[in-house]
Amino acid sequence: MLTSTQLPGGLNWLDLGTPDVAAAAAFYRGLFGWEFASAGPEAGGYGFLRKEGRTVAAVGPLTEEGASSAWTVYFRTTDADATTRAVEAAGGVVRFPPAEVFTAGRMAGFTDPTGAEFAVWEPRDTDGLDLVNEPGSVSWVELYTTDGAAARTFYGGVLGWEGTDRPMGGGLVYSTVGPAGGGGAPHGGILQLQQVHLDAGSTSEWHPYFEVEDCDAALLRAQELGATVLIPAMDAGGVGRLAMFLDPFGAPFAVLRSAAG
Repeated sequence: MLTSTQLPGGLNWLDLGTPDVAAAAAFYRGLFGWEFASAGPEAGGYGFLRKEGRTVAAVGPLTEEGASSAWTVYFRTTDADATTRAVEAAGGVVRFPPAEVFTAGRMAGFTDPTGAEFAVWEPRDTDGLDLVNEPGSVSWVELYTTDGAAARTFYGGVLGWEGTDRPMGGGLVYSTVGPAGGGGAPHGGILQLQQVHLDAGSTSEWHPYFEVEDCDAALLRAQELGATVLIPAMDAGGVGRLAMFLDPFGAPFAVLRSAAG
């Protein structure tokens, strides 16, 4: 599960870019019970997804030309400008430079050297998500990458993550990662894509895991609501039971019944 969202380098925001905000909000409401709350007319259709009044994520229309529907993970920074310089020095690409979001905070978006997009959030009035690690909220994030070693080096340097490498067989390594000062507790994982996936054209991407009380029930409900199953419900030793999907507009995400839950 996620370590503290208060630590620099920790996950502290999550939003969905989609071609149809109303329909996407309806899908996730049906699956997780989320309610949509507009951020106001000046926000260009962006709004918050809330569970029992607490913000678990956000959603807005696609704004970048050629963009596909996807979840974006945001990691906490105390200085978005310094993080931007670190990203450039480490071989990443700045998709959009640090910008003020009213009085809520500052954000910047990047692409890591392996091609995965992510963002950072420097809080002001809005500190971050109100609810994590409970059913209906994010409890893990994971990077599928074309180059696991390069990704581990990049995020370790830019965000100060600490990690543990776990051999998976066949020469593959799964790295659990978390912010420095988190006591070694991870908030996510980095997984090298297998050659068969690379040959099929898979590219690097981050995706979130949402905690659920019953993975199999969530799988059936997601299908009823129009999701495409990528990974059927399966047990992962020491982790829990998980399943992975594309939502009706193609954004990848997963559900997880944590073993400790």
